[in-house]
Amino acid sequence: MTGRQPDGWEHVVHGFAPIYDERSRVLVLGTLPSVKSREENFYYSHPRNRFWQVLAAVFDAPVPQSIEEKKALLLANGVALWDVVGQCDIRRSADSTIRNVEPNDPRPILAAAPIRAIYTNGAKAFELYRKHLRPLTGIEAMRLPSTSPANAACGTEALITAWRVLRGE
Repeated sequence: MTGRQPDGWEHVVHGFAPIYDERSRVLVLGTLPSVKSREENFYYSHPRNRFWQVLAAVFDAPVPQSIEEKKALLLANGVALWDVVGQCDIRRSADSTIRNVEPNDPRPILAAAPIRAIYTNGAKAFELYRKHLRPLTGIEAMRLPSTSPANAACGTEALITAWRVLRGE
């Protein structure tokens, strides 16, 4: 749900449920679904975002194509997924423009699953987590490099290496 304003700002309400089950052991938090993800109604749907490619490599799995395959990849490997931001004002998909944040509350996930670590997908998610959610959870998060195409400085192999921490080995 969005409300575009004449100056390019939109008020965006996060419309996706978190993905987790009683076996989820790590929680990955992004900032907010991109315009493309909101259009496709699922996380990391921009074709240049490397999230699904990286997770498939980390878990030695084929790159998932459908929403069901993506959910199955997460749950089979103990990964819960959601975003820090529940709603905010933003211009397009630019994390740098996020303002007026109303955060999601991850405590129901933490109560239902044996989450042992929280990771953020990029610096902005980490910053917003520390500001809005760490006081709720009491858990420090670890920042992983962003899989966004905006993070062109980090190659796919470097992302895979960094994200291997999700394996818990």
